[in-house]
Amino acid sequence: MEVRPGKLVVISGPSGVGKTTLLRQLLADLPALVPSISATTRPPRAGEQAAVDYHFLPLEEFERRRAAGEFLECCQVYGRQHWYGTLVAEVDPRIAAGKWVVLEIDVEGTLSILERYPQAITIFVEPSHPDQLLQRLQNRGTESPEAMARRLEVARRELHEAHRYKHRVVNEHVDEALVAVKKILADEGFAAAADRSSPSRNASHPEATPEESRT
Repeated sequence: MEVRPGKLVVISGPSGVGKTTLLRQLLADLPALVPSISATTRPPRAGEQAAVDYHFLPLEEFERRRAAGEFLECCQVYGRQHWYGTLVAEVDPRIAAGKWVVLEIDVEGTLSILERYPQAITIFVEPSHPDQLLQRLQNRGTESPEAMARRLEVARRELHEAHRYKHRVVNEHVDEALVAVKKILADEGFAAAADRSSPSRNASHPEATPEESRT
């Protein structure tokens, strides 16, 4: 029996909009979705596991793979000297096997992904008002004023690119945003695809969670 290819779901949004919390709940509720695990050159933090949180690669290996075309997209983050990227091996084989793969990625990365997957289901998560981003970042209490200013400047640029996405979801209340995202996926055919999938999380990523913001 021929396997129908799966689909790629790309979720983006400015820092502070709550997209990681939203995606974490989405993955918990829809176990047939397979999260893509990003690669990075930064060292693991306390409690992080290789091939679960990230593929932690030495800079030399990352550069070799980049030169060999093994990334769908990659970028170096704002002078921190660390690279992040989406490996082709995380996406292409699963799509070919009929899986629905979900990425949390920035606007620039999304545009690169669309060159290879123009039919990707792109969802931009946005606040009901830009002031919400500042409030949420302040509530975190983890950002210096300089870092917060940088995140807000990037957020403003990303909000201007929201029109490039097929779908837009306002995340004022996470439960309502979650319902909206689930409806988008159902309208795109996810319910039927999920019926053909195993109810358990992909065995090679048993505890996979959405990645941190790259900004």
